[in-house]
Amino acid sequence: MKRTLVAGVDGSPQSRAAADWAGREAVRHDLPLHVVHAWLWQPLAGPIVQQRDTEARRADDVLKEVEGELTHRYPGLDLTAEVLSDAPVPALLHAAKDAEMLVIGSRGHGALVGFLMGSHGRQVIAGAECPVVSVRSAHGRPAAVPEEGEVVVGQQGGVEESAEVLRVAFEAAAARKAPLRAVRVWSLPPVYAYSPGSMWIADQFGGLEPYEKAALEQALEPWRPRYPEVEVVAHVEQGSGGQVLLTAASDAQLLVVGRRVRESAVGAHIGSVAHAVLHHSVCPVAVVPHS
Repeated sequence: MKRTLVAGVDGSPQSRAAADWAGREAVRHDLPLHVVHAWLWQPLAGPIVQQRDTEARRADDVLKEVEGELTHRYPGLDLTAEVLSDAPVPALLHAAKDAEMLVIGSRGHGALVGFLMGSHGRQVIAGAECPVVSVRSAHGRPAAVPEEGEVVVGQQGGVEESAEVLRVAFEAAAARKAPLRAVRVWSLPPVYAYSPGSMWIADQFGGLEPYEKAALEQALEPWRPRYPEVEVVAHVEQGSGGQVLLTAASDAQLLVVGRRVRESAVGAHIGSVAHAVLHHSVCPVAVVPHS
C-alpha cells in the first residue's frame, strides 16, 4: 500500500507554508498528501464563549483554504483533508502513525510554533514514529532555499543506528537530483570517555579523525549502490554537532538529522543536535527517529 505524507495545519502562515512544502514533496515522491487540522470543541476555554457551529465552520474553512491553494499549485496532487476531533498533539501523532512523513511549520529563529506552539511542537517531534519535517515560512510560503543546493545529513553511530536516517536522506537527494553531503562530527572527549579497547581501535586507523572517516564510509557503504545516481560528499569535522551541521547546511535544500527514541515519563526529548538545528536552520529540517 502506498504510504502517505501528512501535513498539520492551523490556518497560520507557518502551517500553510508547511502544507505547500508537503505538497511539492508529495509530487516529487509520487505520494498522496493528507492535510489535517485538529479541532476540539472547548466552549469554556477562553473569556468569550464561542458557538460550536461557528467554530466548526472555521475549522472546515481552514482546510478548504489550504486545499484550494494546494490544488491550484499542484494540479495532479492526490490530496485529502480531514478535521480531527482531538487535542493537537494526540491528533497529529495518530494521523502520522502510518505516514511516510509528517510536516509542520516553524517561525523565525526560535521556538517551534507553526502548527503547534512551544513544547507541543517538541512533543510531536519526540513522539512521532515517522520522520517529522519542520518548515520555515516567508509570507505563507516555504522560506527560500537554493533549488540546486545539497541535501545534508548528520550521521552518527554505527551502520544500524544510522540506517533509517541515511535512507531518508538518500531518498530526498535522489528525488531532487541533488548531491548528498553526509556529515559526521567528532570531538575530543574527556580521557575517561574512551576505554583502552576503543583507543586501541582508533590507533589502528592512525588516530581519531581517520577512525571517524572510516566509520562514516562504513555507514554509507550499503546506500551508495542503492542510489548510484546520488553524488555523495563524505564530510568529517571536529566540533559541535549543531554548529557544524548548521554551517554545512547554510545553502542546503534539506537538512536530515536523527533522534534516538527514548522512553521518558517527563518532558519531550529530541536531543541537543536536533534541538539546535530546529531552532536555527533556514532550510527545512527532517528529524528521523531511530533506535
